[in-house]
Amino acid sequence: MPAPPRPVNTGIARLAPSAIRRIGTLAAATPGCISLALGEPEFDTPDPVRAEAKAALDRGETHYAPNAGAPGLRRAISAYMADRGLAYAPDEVLVTLGATEAISSSLLALLNPGDEVIIPVPAFVSYESVTRMNHAVPVRLDTAPCGFQIDEEALRALVTDATKAVVINSPNNPTGRLLSAASLDAVARVAAEFGLYVVSDDVYCRLVFDGGYERFAARHPELRAQTVVVESFSKPWAMTGWRIGWIACAEPLMSQIAKAHQAAASSSVAFCMEAAERALAIDPAPMLETYRRRRDRVVAALDAMGLPVARPQGAFYAFPSIAGTGMVDEEFCERAVSEAGVGLVPGSSFGAPGHVRLSFCVSDGELDLALERLAAFVS
Repeated sequence: MPAPPRPVNTGIARLAPSAIRRIGTLAAATPGCISLALGEPEFDTPDPVRAEAKAALDRGETHYAPNAGAPGLRRAISAYMADRGLAYAPDEVLVTLGATEAISSSLLALLNPGDEVIIPVPAFVSYESVTRMNHAVPVRLDTAPCGFQIDEEALRALVTDATKAVVINSPNNPTGRLLSAASLDAVARVAAEFGLYVVSDDVYCRLVFDGGYERFAARHPELRAQTVVVESFSKPWAMTGWRIGWIACAEPLMSQIAKAHQAAASSSVAFCMEAAERALAIDPAPMLETYRRRRDRVVAALDAMGLPVARPQGAFYAFPSIAGTGMVDEEFCERAVSEAGVGLVPGSSFGAPGHVRLSFCVSDGELDLALERLAAFVS
């Protein structure tokens, strides 16, 4: 008899399957269900971007791309970021397989086993998953008591000798809230004092409804050597299926992240590079205005249902409290699918039980019908 197989990576084995995908699958298997679970624009990628990809295929751009991305795209990203107040040279830009791989490669380069990563919650599920995969320790900072902002004393209280990084996300998934100047400054002071890295997930930075938005890297250039900026083409330009994003950071950190990226992904897709470059010249404002109108309808509907919600200031999510319904969030979401035909994501998936995430990137007709169904379910 052969010996039993040795254990797999315990960092992976401890991970729970994605509740977002689970609810999405459950909704897809329920006839007539409207899924508000996935954060995916219902718009198709703009025609000029698709045309560039077709032309690239016709030119035979089907071979390996440079590990860091095509030089033309890196130059374009550098110029694009400069227009928005962030100075990164083309060789400080790394093209990735979407923001998820950007975050994975960044944390892979930063973390040793046992390191701690402070994650203000609610937060996108991958931050904690990738931390655990690297045999590091996610440390949650609950932002709900401060209106989904970061309290400096609460942040300081979590810092230990093992703390390596803080991950921030503004506009936030799942709340849609912007981090205030005070929150950004709190992170900066703590990072400066303790030498922490700041991974700033800015994937929704072009989808902001309200004024006063600032990016961490622009507000705190003095922490350039410790800051990793992550962006993606997926959300602003409806390119989720293209899997293309980027990292911007200073040397020597970029050289280390580039090694992690090369080992994990080799490179992004060659025939997508010029298409992505074309996307940078397209203003996503029309899609943003659609999301803004939907935001207003969603907030009004949730208020009428008696589900308290912090008004989203960006992205395309709302994160109402369902505490008053007497149900835990998992039960609420499962029953919403089976009894109301509406797919939502439990807040516990984002480290914030007692809430649900509602994505309003579906058609207006589907959104209105889903809100009607949800109102009947809640009542």
